[in-house]
Amino acid sequence: MPAEYALSNIWLGIGVVIALFAIFYYVGWWASRKTASDADFYAAGFSIGPVTNGLGMAATWASLATFLGVIALIQKLQVPFVYLWIQWAISIPLLTLLYGTSLRRMKAFTPATFIKARYGKPSTVVIVCWMTLIMIMYALGQMIGLGRAFELLFGVPYNTALIVAGLATVGFITMGGMYGASYNAAFQMVVMTIAMVVPMGAIMKAMGSSGWWFPPLAYGDMVPSMLEKIPTFFDMKYDYRWYFALIPAFTLGPVALPHLAMRVFTSSSVKNARWAVVWFVIFLGLLFAGTYTAGFAGNFFTAATGREIVKPDQTVLILNVFYNPALVAAFVMGGALAAGLSTIGGNLMAIAGLIGNDLLGIIAPEMESQKKIKWGYVALAMGGVVAILLAFKPPKFLVTSILWAFGLLATTATPAILLGVWWKEANKLALMVSSIVCGILFIVISPHVLPSICVGKGLVAALGMSGGMVTVPLSFAMFILLSIVFNRISALAAFAPTLEDKKVIDRIHGWGEHYEEARYNGITWPLVTAAACLAIMVWGMQPWA
Repeated sequence: MPAEYALSNIWLGIGVVIALFAIFYYVGWWASRKTASDADFYAAGFSIGPVTNGLGMAATWASLATFLGVIALIQKLQVPFVYLWIQWAISIPLLTLLYGTSLRRMKAFTPATFIKARYGKPSTVVIVCWMTLIMIMYALGQMIGLGRAFELLFGVPYNTALIVAGLATVGFITMGGMYGASYNAAFQMVVMTIAMVVPMGAIMKAMGSSGWWFPPLAYGDMVPSMLEKIPTFFDMKYDYRWYFALIPAFTLGPVALPHLAMRVFTSSSVKNARWAVVWFVIFLGLLFAGTYTAGFAGNFFTAATGREIVKPDQTVLILNVFYNPALVAAFVMGGALAAGLSTIGGNLMAIAGLIGNDLLGIIAPEMESQKKIKWGYVALAMGGVVAILLAFKPPKFLVTSILWAFGLLATTATPAILLGVWWKEANKLALMVSSIVCGILFIVISPHVLPSICVGKGLVAALGMSGGMVTVPLSFAMFILLSIVFNRISALAAFAPTLEDKKVIDRIHGWGEHYEEARYNGITWPLVTAAACLAIMVWGMQPWA
């Protein structure tokens, strides 16, 4: 970053970072004293209130990509990426119905807990493997971001910064378990929201807006000026299929995010779980209001001053250094770190739950609670170490890996959860076949593996949008059709849903032991869904502009 964009007093940034980590470690130490059982370690004793949980969910969803990546996309492509938020917001009702209401009744630790109860052990192993891979990808992206941030702040080589930042982060997360992760995430969300929204208001005022007190109002206030400077900024730069592709890629993927679901599972009641999702929408919407404003401001800054932002992922930091006092800029850097730390915390807790509870629960079902806690600590710490090691030489597609992972998750895990919750006919073997086949297909047709057979090109392919347009509907259709066929083959009777499997569905919907075979059954609506999915898949396979 040019000297004119550098923090004038580096010790301010260092001081902010040290102060934040001191708070995180104190919360972790406090939380460690409350962890006495596996329910405490993995689900905070099912005791977290709705506001704290809403803050924690929002913090887990947000990441360094919120501060850096999304703003960089807006800055580089001049696309008002509010479209992304709209598509993500569509998943909120599904999250509420699934986790805030249905699955919370199970007192599960992770989504895989439901998979095991609904489909059995072999299916759980398949889903756990996919989810663990995706969580490592998530954590990897955040680790690299933390390493770059520490490199900038402390002026040390990247590898050194990565080790220091990574180990310091894994330390307080491992110490606190889900209690520590929940309360730290809530605090981190407050920090990152203030760091994004308040300084951006001042920046917009300095740029000439009169609605500076709340960034979105400033955004609207400056639209006429932006149209004068960049007339094409608000144009729809892609065809309608591009925007539709956001649904399978970015709407259905988050439904199966284990680290997001785990936050809801910590709620003290089903009612509070629902309210946690409501608060989640409010807090995340507030943060994203600042994010989109920052992307707008970055483009306006370049057009108005003629100064090019060479590193678009540093846009929000550069704007604060340029317009705000050094202490404010340092606090914004702290907010960016908080965004990364909160997401890493959720990622590592998810890995701990998936391996330490779900996978080991299959291997050693009689394991005592204290041993589960110990293995949870080990899995959490090892997940962090693996992410650090991979971050030394990250894959080339890391910039897009987090969004790409949404498509992979929507392909492999979302059908299992959605159909498993709402359809009693969902078959165990059909789940494994569709998840494995379509997951591998998604990886193969992405530009990161075999570019020569990639579906789509450019950004739409790199983000997994074109691939998801094919594999997500295919996964749903294959799961449905194979379930119908397999359930009617006597040789495959062992994979058909049992009466106990079906009773799980009634119970999670609040029917208790009042079981009815016809409830959440039938094949008419699944067949209609499968037909619609196949039509979408064919549409997705057409040449992309």
